[in-house]
Amino acid sequence: MQGKGFIKFMAILLGIVCVYSLSFNLVTSKVENDAKAYAKGDPDKEKAYLDSMATVKVYPLFGFDYQFAKSKEINLGLDLKGGMNVTMEISLTELVKSLANNTDDANFNQALKTAQTQLNAGGNDYIALFINEFERLSPNVKLANFFSNQDNATTLKPDASNGEVKKYLSAQAKSAIDRSFDIIRSRIDGFGVVSPNMQKQEGTNRILIEMPGVQDKERVSRLLQGSAELQFWKVYNAQEVYPILQNINNTLAASLKSNTTAKAAGDTTAASGGKLAGLAKNKAINDTSALKTEALANNPLFAVLNVPTYQAENGQQQLRPGAVVGWVAKNDTAKVNAFFRRPEIASIIPQSLKFMWSVKPTDMGVKTGPGSSVKIYDLYAIKVTSTDGKPDLGGEAISDARADFQDGNKPEVTMRMTGEGAIKWKKITAEASSGPEKQAIAIVLDNTVYSAPTVQDEISGGNSSITGNFTVEDTQDLANILKAGKLPAPARIAGSYVVGPTLGAQAIHDGLISFVIAFIVILIFMALYYHRAGWVANFALLLNLFFIIGTLVSLGAVLTLPGIAGIVLTIGLSVDANILIFERIREELAQGKNTALAIKEGFKHAMPSIIDSNVTLFILGSILYVFGSGPVQGFATTLCIGILSSLFAAVAISRVVFDWMLESKQEITFDNKYTHNAFKNVAFNFVGRRKIYYIVSTAIILLGFIFYFKNGGLNLGVDFKGGRTYLVHFDKAVSTEDLKTQLNPAFGKETPEVKTAGEDSQVKITTTFHIEDQDPKTDKVVEDALIKGLTPLNNKFEIMSSQKVTPIIASDIVNGAFYAVLVSCLFMFIYIVVRFKKWQYGLGAVIALFHDVLMVLSFYTILDGVMPFSLEIGQDFIAAILTVMGYTMTETVVVFDRIRERLKESGKDDLHGEERNTLINFALNSTLSRTILTSLTVFFVLLVIFVFGGDSIRGFIFALLIGRIIGTYSSLCISTPIVIDLGTSKK
Repeated sequence: MQGKGFIKFMAILLGIVCVYSLSFNLVTSKVENDAKAYAKGDPDKEKAYLDSMATVKVYPLFGFDYQFAKSKEINLGLDLKGGMNVTMEISLTELVKSLANNTDDANFNQALKTAQTQLNAGGNDYIALFINEFERLSPNVKLANFFSNQDNATTLKPDASNGEVKKYLSAQAKSAIDRSFDIIRSRIDGFGVVSPNMQKQEGTNRILIEMPGVQDKERVSRLLQGSAELQFWKVYNAQEVYPILQNINNTLAASLKSNTTAKAAGDTTAASGGKLAGLAKNKAINDTSALKTEALANNPLFAVLNVPTYQAENGQQQLRPGAVVGWVAKNDTAKVNAFFRRPEIASIIPQSLKFMWSVKPTDMGVKTGPGSSVKIYDLYAIKVTSTDGKPDLGGEAISDARADFQDGNKPEVTMRMTGEGAIKWKKITAEASSGPEKQAIAIVLDNTVYSAPTVQDEISGGNSSITGNFTVEDTQDLANILKAGKLPAPARIAGSYVVGPTLGAQAIHDGLISFVIAFIVILIFMALYYHRAGWVANFALLLNLFFIIGTLVSLGAVLTLPGIAGIVLTIGLSVDANILIFERIREELAQGKNTALAIKEGFKHAMPSIIDSNVTLFILGSILYVFGSGPVQGFATTLCIGILSSLFAAVAISRVVFDWMLESKQEITFDNKYTHNAFKNVAFNFVGRRKIYYIVSTAIILLGFIFYFKNGGLNLGVDFKGGRTYLVHFDKAVSTEDLKTQLNPAFGKETPEVKTAGEDSQVKITTTFHIEDQDPKTDKVVEDALIKGLTPLNNKFEIMSSQKVTPIIASDIVNGAFYAVLVSCLFMFIYIVVRFKKWQYGLGAVIALFHDVLMVLSFYTILDGVMPFSLEIGQDFIAAILTVMGYTMTETVVVFDRIRERLKESGKDDLHGEERNTLINFALNSTLSRTILTSLTVFFVLLVIFVFGGDSIRGFIFALLIGRIIGTYSSLCISTPIVIDLGTSKK
């Protein structure tokens, strides 16, 4: 064998790289074990210990500190470590509106709305959709009228064409997405996430973010979605605003004439008003006798909004001075907002005033039930003094911000202003503190008031601070957001996937168990079936495993549970190369050749099939990576790396080992007395029975269609239809019907989908409740509703994971899945035609691929509801479908290679009639041993993963299991025999 020295060199070099990459795990593991020993179960002490080790040189050989070593260890995915996967969507609608100075042109705003609808339905390029729709609604109006101004006069002229405006808007959109990416990355870096993963989804307005180990969804939501629009406003005091509130209350009372509506308002608010009335000592809330005795029907606003008062020396209730104009229970803030939005109320609120809430509620300490208490928000009245509605001072005045402590122990955010900002701040504070009554200034971020301190004196020097009811984490996040800067356009979480640490630990356990057992199964099978040659294959497999994991770590790839399945599957498939080689060697030995020559010829004749089968799988893995996301990409990454590693280990290294054994005169055997005659003299008439196979396949597919209509369609997962899914584990078994009944009122009378997930005490709850609501607080609202619905069951529960997919993300996933299958078929057709120079082979292979897809879908529809686990169709199912297609192709190209080889030996380009039938039967029978052995090996591996791999991937592995059976059947009975019916032209 030529090139043995190079192969040995590459093996040693690759081994060194892998050892170096994996060594970081040993280093960090030692430090973390020391931390656990030091902390003795105290998580705060353990964290403090690790923080103190961040810059300590823990890898003295190379001088690396712990922080660097930690960044180089195996990067576990969310399903193994727990954490959050978030899809952020930058609002191009809001960006375009702001660039047009928030025009009120009806056609312009309708075009924005329609473009967003088209984007949600699966369209792309929002700017093009908007311009096309605007030109349809206003064909004679130039877009430059809306966008050309003094600020962009050099790039967009007043007489610019709509095409030029499109280029301008596209550039602005790209810039906004790029800047948002940088700002969000800066925020995440400040958040302290270990090994975050961020990527822009090219061609869209979305950013994908993966944050291992992060569990605080609310904190992450505030961090990512806050636009960081910092503003400083003067505020009205309570005495100035009370007459306006009285007018609002009286106007509401006059408008709400329905007794039913009035009673509903009274019932709803009496409870909150009553609870708040009892908090006078805690919050200085004393209901005046007037407010107390007036009928609730005549005071709809004051029934939910408590005016701050105090008892004067003369015993009379007086309005409390200060910036807070009202206190409202958390559950009633939405009602107050609805009141203010009513047309008759909006018309009487002065344009110089706008209401804003405090950023956080205050817990009043009064219990309303188990685990809950009264929480109230402060209401502020912002004073708008400028004609353009801008604040007294904007966030551009801030040059730096940091988390600090007031009086040594109270968290606050200190801010340093720019030179110009300091001058303006000095003037504003001088005005606020100069009058007979000191005024407050509200510090507002994203339209919520963080604090509103009363200014006692003029503040010079450009320093200021934000104080309030903050935790250390609050001030760290706020300072982080302010330093990162303002987002150029609003960002919202369009999709999210949260995995709890408990589920991650279980996934690691299940994944490792399945991995070890599957690996042992393969080793035993190869050793028993191929005797000494089997041990050579096992040695190559062990090296292959080492190379795969080492390469994954060195590339910084994320290891997920589907990724582990991909590694195990790749190892199973890598056996295919050894089986192909060993079966060809056995054929050569059967012809009487000596061992050395048989090994040489076996490797030579097996190589075309090995290359073809691995290339087809690699193409499919690449397509999976391009069109998939998250777990699907993890599976595709390990699949592609595993294929390359397998080719090197199973072919090159095993050949070097065989040559060494020959040189050292060792006996090499490829079978034993039980397997010596296996699959010899097989002469099954596949071609003659092909019409029977067509009938069987057609019957199964038709049955699948019948069940499709019977079941009301496919069982689509949240990936494909949008919504929220929660995996909930209970201490005791639960009834899914009882859960539906319990959750129905909590979800606004919308009946959720509740299914058992693996065991009677674990369920998957899917709902579309508020899925289209873009309010950042909606996720918390829905989760609170879920908890509220589950709490009365008196069954302790834990939310193991949650997933959110908005309709626009769902439509993109559907389109991606469709294109993945279509592009795969196209690439397979091109590859087969180019490789075998006959379109009939390519078409036969593609027909077999579609046959396999329909067969798997048919089994899914037939067995849905029968199997004790979910058969949802989501992203992982598409990964399974494409992998099944890969199975079929690897099997098919091996047979095609044997046909090509026999034609070459006969000196003919093609055969016809009975000769062709005989040739195809020969090719199928001569490769039958390899087909059956490879299929059984992979099937056993999949079966082990199915049994031991855990509930989270059971549906995915089930698709691969039935796909393995269908792929084998298809390659033997459909793809190759169908070439005969497609016909060939005579030369």
